[in-house]
Amino acid sequence: MNFSVAMCVYEGDNPLFFDKAIKSILDNTLIPDEIILIVDGPVSKKHEQIIDKYFKELTVYRFKENQGHGVARRKSLELCNNELVALMDADDICLKDRFEKQINVFKNNSKLSIVGGQIEEFIDDVENIIGKREVPLSDDNIKTYMKKRCPMNQVTVMFKKKDIIKAGNYLDWYSNEDYYLWIRMALNNLKFQNIDDTLVYVRVGKEAYQRRGGKKYFLSEFRLQNYMLKKGIISVPRWIINVAERFVLQIVMPNKLRGIIFQKLARR
Repeated sequence: MNFSVAMCVYEGDNPLFFDKAIKSILDNTLIPDEIILIVDGPVSKKHEQIIDKYFKELTVYRFKENQGHGVARRKSLELCNNELVALMDADDICLKDRFEKQINVFKNNSKLSIVGGQIEEFIDDVENIIGKREVPLSDDNIKTYMKKRCPMNQVTVMFKKKDIIKAGNYLDWYSNEDYYLWIRMALNNLKFQNIDDTLVYVRVGKEAYQRRGGKKYFLSEFRLQNYMLKKGIISVPRWIINVAERFVLQIVMPNKLRGIIFQKLARR
């Protein structure tokens, strides 16, 4: 089965990590037919050197100014020529059999729209794993979990392009473009699955968990909870619990404590 990889890079991405991310795609047991790279605004000379290094493997589209994740991912999907599309971030590392495992799942179940998996988070080196984000596996459990938290690890997903388009494609929603898309896919009765294997090593900074808070972050989550309530995905009691938990975690809680909570309780 042919498939594409959609990837975005912007000036804030580390060029060395960007290089390793592309290499991990090309080192897979199944190589994509194309890699669509969105250059989201001006990037450094070092970024350009990496792009030049892999120019034969990349199809590059450039935005003159930074557009943000939602817009960049939307454009990358529009440019993909294959029905199956895998996402990849510019600083993560694919496991060598990631794509092979996902393709096999699609071969065994043609009704699926999206297949993701587990992630392990590391600092500096993949040997320094500091957490694992485990998500539910079956369609029913994913849609139940969706009522409380984001049920897919975005950087691991492979999906059918036509089904993402059916749900409206990626749309801008601060820090929650992926969660917003999964919700709309569920509203369109599309089928989800996650693999019970780690598919991607995700690079995080030492303060990554601590930064997942603040007024702007909370308001984005608050709006998303309102959307789920309006669409009948969650009940009023569930809305109250979700908003209260996020208010405490993202507004009330000090950054350092938030970091501990995310690492110890929200991850394994």
